Amino acid sequence: MKAEILHVWKALHYSADGLIATFRNETAFRLELIMAVVLIPIALILPLKGIEKVMLIGSVLLVLVVELLNTAVESVVDRVSEETHHLSKRAKDAGSAAVFISLVILGITWFTLCSSIYFESDVS
Repeated sequence: MKAEILHVWKALHYSADGLIATFRNETAFRLELIMAVVLIPIALILPLKGIEKVMLIGSVLLVLVVELLNTAVESVVDRVSEETHHLSKRAKDAGSAAVFISLVILGITWFTLCSSIYFESDVS
């Protein structure tokens, strides 16, 4: 039991290290984190059903997760070699595209659910 607790404790520290490093080194992550700090409280106070609030918050958190994964891909590519290579570009571009798609998901989710507040009278 003690070994499992130690493993979880170390994993939490590795996660914190990853969040801190990404925050310090990635401007996009800092901007997306600011967006999360603004949008998550808004999601909580909007007059929507619980599952709709979860969808709003989930779409925000999805952007952060994808940005962390994109940062991981970019870091590994740069670690292997900083010289220009078409496969390195492809990997970095795919990561960037994933972030873009997560932002599109966020936008569609927020637009759809927030517009329902104003265009439907039976929102609870």
